[in-house]
Amino acid sequence: MGLPSRHATGTKRRFRAATARERFVTRTITLCLVLAACAFAQRDDVANGIAEFQEGHYAAAIDRLRKSPGDSRAKLFLALAQAGLGQCEIAAPPLAEQFEHNADRELKRLAGLALVQCRVAQNRRNDASLALARLHSLYPKDADVLYQAARFHMEGWNDAIYELFRNAPSSFRVNQISAEVFEIQGRYAEAGAEYRKAIGKNPVALGLHFQLGRALLLESHAPENLARAKTEFQAELALNSADSAAAYEIGQILLTQQQPAQAAQQFERAVAQSPEFPEALQALAKCRVGDKRYGEAIALLEKVIQMQPANESAHYSLMLAYRNAGRVPDAAREQAILEKLQRVPEGEFTDFLKKLGEKAPQP
Repeated sequence: MGLPSRHATGTKRRFRAATARERFVTRTITLCLVLAACAFAQRDDVANGIAEFQEGHYAAAIDRLRKSPGDSRAKLFLALAQAGLGQCEIAAPPLAEQFEHNADRELKRLAGLALVQCRVAQNRRNDASLALARLHSLYPKDADVLYQAARFHMEGWNDAIYELFRNAPSSFRVNQISAEVFEIQGRYAEAGAEYRKAIGKNPVALGLHFQLGRALLLESHAPENLARAKTEFQAELALNSADSAAAYEIGQILLTQQQPAQAAQQFERAVAQSPEFPEALQALAKCRVGDKRYGEAIALLEKVIQMQPANESAHYSLMLAYRNAGRVPDAAREQAILEKLQRVPEGEFTDFLKKLGEKAPQP
């Protein structure tokens, strides 16, 4: 048998090279398909794991999410699922990392919320407080964040109250906190009784006489209660002459008792101690209007409105002061501002309310 010709040899070489290329291409395509299938399977594991988490199946979520250790979402939801099972020692570090570095605002929020709950569960309240403060700065109007803040502080309140009653049951602070609880509940007579017990134990403690006076006013504005409350506010001022709130309350009682000159002195004292006290400024302005000292009243009310632009009663008083001072254009301007503040905003809901007020057509 003779040797193959040069042409035949070249053809065979080209055939073998083509076959090798095809095999390479085939293997490459197969490998790509395998890798793609793995990627899709991984994505399915992450998606299914997140779905399991959202349905509250934390153990199943953990099993699925562990199959995708390189996926950032899998890392987060794995930690969230572990936290859901109370495994905070394992979950807290990745949650802290996600809260610190995750660029997705929603995922960062979820990590922060879970981290706060884990820190509380671990009795690491200082760390929980720091995380909660950061959460609030990032999401100041978020309902979940505000709920967690309320719950955190309420638990702190309960724990502190328990420690107070356990460790210092006979202290005046126990009576004071009991009185404050009664006051929140609207049980003003019982609140007053507890404040009196606290004062009996510590008559020089700041704030107790003021709180008792306020409880008396909340209970009733009967003449005898007004007199008792004034005595308590005066006792507070005797302990702390810089207490502008006590001076203001005395001034209000004196107005009720038809003693405007003495009331003005108390409002002056309150303003001297607290120049940014809008209620005291406004009360003093009304006294100045009563004395026809309109220029002084206007200056006081303009300061109030600068601090509280939406204060309707201040705008009304300023309108009257301008009018009485003969400043008609200024009074008209204040009247326009007041009408704008009092105007019901237009909108779909307003239109709906208007329709409710319309009479139904007669048949």
